[in-house]
Order: sequence, then C-alpha cells, then structure tokens
Amino acid sequence: MMEGSLVQIVALLGWLILAGSALASFKLSWSKALKMSLTWLAIFGGVFLLFSYVSGG
Repeated sequence: MMEGSLVQIVALLGWLILAGSALASFKLSWSKALKMSLTWLAIFGGVFLLFSYVSGG
C-alpha cells in the first residue's frame, strides 16, 4: 500500500468518527439513525460510482 493511500484511509476514518459523533449528539432513535446513515451511505456511494464511471476507472 502506498503512503498516500494510508493517509487517505486515516483521514476518511477521522471524518467518519466526526460525522458519527455529530449524529450521536442528536440523540435519535436507533431506527431513525440507521435510516439516515443508510441514506448518506447511498448518496456517497452513488457519487463515488458516478465519478468512477466518468473518470473511466
């Protein structure tokens, strides 16, 4: 694994922890939090796939 990839993974984990703590501060029910998390996962997954398709990779 390249050094730049490791930095990206660590940064991604940091952002996920930050987003998770922000979501936890709302004190939502588990079902509502799960729905929101899956919605955001679908949004980011769709954007990732779109950029992968556009960039040809």
